[in-house]
Amino acid sequence: MKPYVLIHTLMTLDGKINSVDVPRFTGTSELYQALALYPDQQVFDIDGYLNGRTSTDDNITHYRTPAVNEKAAPVPEGDFVAVDDATMYYISMDPWGRLGWETNDVFYGKVHAHVIEILTDQVSNAYKAFLRQLNISYIIAGENAIDKPLALRKLAELFNIQRMMIGGVINWSFLSEGLVDEVSILMGAFANGDPDMPALFTAKAGLSEIKPIAFELIDVQALEHDAVWLRYKVKGNE
Repeated sequence: MKPYVLIHTLMTLDGKINSVDVPRFTGTSELYQALALYPDQQVFDIDGYLNGRTSTDDNITHYRTPAVNEKAAPVPEGDFVAVDDATMYYISMDPWGRLGWETNDVFYGKVHAHVIEILTDQVSNAYKAFLRQLNISYIIAGENAIDKPLALRKLAELFNIQRMMIGGVINWSFLSEGLVDEVSILMGAFANGDPDMPALFTAKAGLSEIKPIAFELIDVQALEHDAVWLRYKVKGNE
C-alpha cells in the first residue's frame, strides 16, 4: 500500500529545475503551481507533497537552527500523528533531524498544509520532543537512511494520503526505486546553460543508481508563455 506518486516539475529547455532570471519565468512558474496546488485549478487531486531536507531549508525553514531542549523528557517510541485529517500535507525527508520549524503548517501555492517529518532511528530524543512541542507529525522510516517504501506505506496508512507529489533532487532516487507512477513536466521556454544548476534527474553516489528507465507519453499540451506540458507514465526498465 502506497500513495500514487507523481513528479511534477518546472524545467528549462536545457533540463534544469532552478529559476531563470527572465520575465516569462514568473508566468510559467505560476502555471506550474496552479496545475498542482491552486484549489480551483489543480488537476492532480493531490493531498500531499514531499521534498527533501535541502529543498525544505531552501524554501521554508531557511536553515534555522531547531530550538531543541537536550534535557527534554523521553518521548514515546515510534511515530507521532498530530493531525490525521488535514486537507493537505507537506512532507519533508529529514534523516538526521535538522530542520528548524517554527509552526506545524506551511502555506504554499494557496494551500495550508500540515507538516510531516520523515525521520530515521538516528534522530535524537531532543529533536523529536521539539517536533511534538510544535505539534508536528513525524514517522520513523529507516535505521540510517530513509526507507522510502516504508515511508510511503506509513503515509498512506497513518494519514490516508492517496496521491502525492514529489520534487527536487530526490526525483531520481524515487524513480530508481520504482516508486513513481507518473512524471509531469512543464517545460518553460527559457534556459541559461548553467552547468551547476540541478537537473531534472540526477543519480547521487550512495543514494541512487544510474540505470535506464522508460516512459510512456500520456498527454502533451501547449500552454501560455510558450510552455509545453508533458505527462508520462513510468514504464520502468521495459
